[in-house]
Amino acid sequence: MYAIVRCGGRQEKVALDEVVTVDKLPGETGSSITLPALLVVDGERVISDPAEVGRYLVTADIVGDAAGPKINMIHYRNKTGYRRRLGHRQRYTQVRITGIGTEGSDTKGASTKGKAEPKPKAKASAQAQED
Repeated sequence: MYAIVRCGGRQEKVALDEVVTVDKLPGETGSSITLPALLVVDGERVISDPAEVGRYLVTADIVGDAAGPKINMIHYRNKTGYRRRLGHRQRYTQVRITGIGTEGSDTKGASTKGKAEPKPKAKASAQAQED
């Protein structure tokens, strides 16, 4: 089972127990976050209908912060003595996906068929006969 989630203006493919690097998120290491699902693939079943996908939640725990590679930039203008060196490192957050599923289901990677246990009809009919 995997899902496509939106995080930081990008779309990421995530699976259970996978560590994904996303744009910097507010929160401390160890805290839990939820990400909106855009598409969910459960075996052979692909769920892309916005009404149905809206019920799915992708939960994740923040593992820690990370920094991207250093990007060096140099500004230079000929014959003026102007030189300038700049650097930048993008900040990221690493998250571990802990669950994909609907709100009421077990989101620890179990199949999310959403089958509820049927209520026993024998008790309901017995109560109706007593009244």
